[in-house]
Amino acid sequence: MAQIHSIVHTPEDSPRHSPDAFVRVPLQEAALVIDYGIYGDRKGGSPNRQLNIMSRETLDALGTQGLKTAPGEMGEQIVIDGFDVADLNPGDRVQLGDAVIEVVSFRNGCDRFQHIQAVDPKTLTRKLGIMARVVEGGAIRVGAPVRVVATQSQ
Repeated sequence: MAQIHSIVHTPEDSPRHSPDAFVRVPLQEAALVIDYGIYGDRKGGSPNRQLNIMSRETLDALGTQGLKTAPGEMGEQIVIDGFDVADLNPGDRVQLGDAVIEVVSFRNGCDRFQHIQAVDPKTLTRKLGIMARVVEGGAIRVGAPVRVVATQSQ
């Protein structure tokens, strides 16, 4: 069964930027807020970039290539174990714990990602996870079940 492997966020009171790392703090549980993202996350609120979600298995593979893949080091906020988010499509909905998210797009890396990871993000197409928005708020926690509840074709 797929489950949440890790949750990280950028607290409101954290430093704006670290030159060589994404600023992320691990959480055991969090609240997802409709049209915002993780409650208290400085990065929340964007209509198209509320959550960055990756698969643990993809992170493991990227780690063998020398990338930094500890929780939050790829810029992700939520890591799912036992399910490849690359199999999702925009419009698909996924239940994470008590909340439901909708896939907006596949994540494209930025110049900051390239600086931190020392790799061109264009070489990692469909490996950097998905961008999603929260459509039903609720509690999430490490170990909570994850399941697809609607696909674009339904």
